[in-house]
Amino acid sequence: MFGMKRREFIALVGGAAAWPLAARAQQPERMRRVGVLMSLPQNDPGGQAEVAAFYQGLAALGWVEGRNIRIEFRWPGGDVERARAFAKELVGLNPDVLVGRSTPTTAALKRETDSIPIVFVNVAEPVGSGFVDNLVRPGGNITGFTNFDGSIGGKWLQLLKEVDPHITRVAIIYNPQTAPFASSFLRSVESAAPILAVETIAASVQNDADIESSLTAFARTTGGGLIAIPDSFTVEHRDRIIAQAAKNRLPALYANRAFTLAGGLMSYAVDTRGLFQRSTTYVDRILNGARPSELPVQQPTKFDLVINLKTAKAVGLEVPPMLVARADEVIE
Repeated sequence: MFGMKRREFIALVGGAAAWPLAARAQQPERMRRVGVLMSLPQNDPGGQAEVAAFYQGLAALGWVEGRNIRIEFRWPGGDVERARAFAKELVGLNPDVLVGRSTPTTAALKRETDSIPIVFVNVAEPVGSGFVDNLVRPGGNITGFTNFDGSIGGKWLQLLKEVDPHITRVAIIYNPQTAPFASSFLRSVESAAPILAVETIAASVQNDADIESSLTAFARTTGGGLIAIPDSFTVEHRDRIIAQAAKNRLPALYANRAFTLAGGLMSYAVDTRGLFQRSTTYVDRILNGARPSELPVQQPTKFDLVINLKTAKAVGLEVPPMLVARADEVIE
């Protein structure tokens, strides 16, 4: 040792000191776990697009599946009881963050935990549903992104009147079990109805038979139109609703782009893919130590108008060129 040159000794000591650092650098990152409770069937194209946006948003923030994050999805569709069972299952995995798509799934998660952070997406009434104290300072373990704008009902009616000025009556279809928030949308539509000389009728449905009988009865009087509010049940049963609207020649507006892609006439809806991508910013902040109670609830910033000209032609409607020009997407 005494014969060792000073430079060699320093290099040896420095290298030894670096060993623990090198070992630490080679250790894998701590795996974080996120549980996501969807409100759609797993084979739903819209739901898959939302999941893709969720993964993209996380990847942009440095969270990569299998490397530093593990994401568990559950897909109960519009089945409230299955949502509760899956919520219990996800909470049992002890994740770092939970994500709920819609009011029923967020309610199911809230029922199971008041400590694990929850980020909701596509919820209409977070205060009225008891998820948060207020929008600015949520106050508990829940925060997220809403899909409701108070003026939305007037915009829906205006669009229907533009596509068919003869409309004097509009049925608003929803399932009260999966859309406990329906009153917000109903009030929004009803408040705009007198200005546009339209009568509104709430059409509560719970199965395919209800959809058929309700819309058939409504269409017996002329001048009818249809609105389907954002509801996991109506999304899941969209083919039946679209078929009944076509059969009864009801101009229809839907609060979900998936309807128009499936043959519905027109949709004016919050960009749910965008909401999912935005939600990853809150997931990231919570994983980095932020508390949901201090993250304000975010409101929608983008709504998309999609028009299906093929469907319009099939029901004998001429969509005004100015309306077509305003559309974010036109299906021909």
